[in-house]
Amino acid sequence: MTAPPPLTDRHALLRQRTRARGLPGHDSALFLHRAALADVQERLIEVNRTFTTPAVVTGFPEIWSEIPNARLVGDDEVLTLAPGAHDLVIHAMGLQWADDPLGQLVQCRHALTPDGLFIAILPGGRTLNELRSSLAEAEALVNGGLSPRVLPMAEIRDLGGLMQRAGFALPVADSFTQTVHYSSFASLCADLRAMGETNALAARLRRFTSRAVMAAAEAVYAANFATPEGRLRATFDLVFLTGWAPHDSQQQPLRPGSAKARLADALGVPEKPLPKGG
Repeated sequence: MTAPPPLTDRHALLRQRTRARGLPGHDSALFLHRAALADVQERLIEVNRTFTTPAVVTGFPEIWSEIPNARLVGDDEVLTLAPGAHDLVIHAMGLQWADDPLGQLVQCRHALTPDGLFIAILPGGRTLNELRSSLAEAEALVNGGLSPRVLPMAEIRDLGGLMQRAGFALPVADSFTQTVHYSSFASLCADLRAMGETNALAARLRRFTSRAVMAAAEAVYAANFATPEGRLRATFDLVFLTGWAPHDSQQQPLRPGSAKARLADALGVPEKPLPKGG
């Protein structure tokens, strides 16, 4: 079987992250990471368990080093995590770039001790929908066709299914949306550069986007996604995936047919047999 082409140009992604760290707006542009970190810290408090061997998979250690005593590893295709070595693994804001997200989840599960906790945070399907539609319309108007420009984002239902396939117990997927208002199209693009989140798709065009396309995209964006005050809305959809390494102490589903009471009795209604052949 032929392997699918890669989604991400890893060299370009790492180069863009390195370049972003040297930009003046880099620190403030990491607001999504800080929001994700704050949410993870709240979730860990709610779990009410002390984690002694945490690990964080991230391309942004300058933010995620705030997890106490965490071992920080890069979000490479093969994660440098030892099997069964960690009671907590956090995959922080990099899963969207993985060519094999299921493989990343499986590697994280194998790195957990029994009953260890896994949390992943990544941008979800509605992220930058305004920019995606504006660029697509602009490129169609100017060039008569489309090219890969914005990373495709997975939907929360699909991500929850990946957690089940990866073998996590008690998987949960939830999300929250953050809307940011920018003064201009240029300031949005500058923020994305400072985040290290510009186009690193393997199938991208290997040339600069023309001024005509960018001008058309700016006009489409302003016409469709501006606030009454003239600022431009940008949506960031953060998805959280939570699951546990399987363990006998966890709640287990009942075996079919093992119930000791009838549903009809619990609901206080008469039980009616199904019609034959129906």
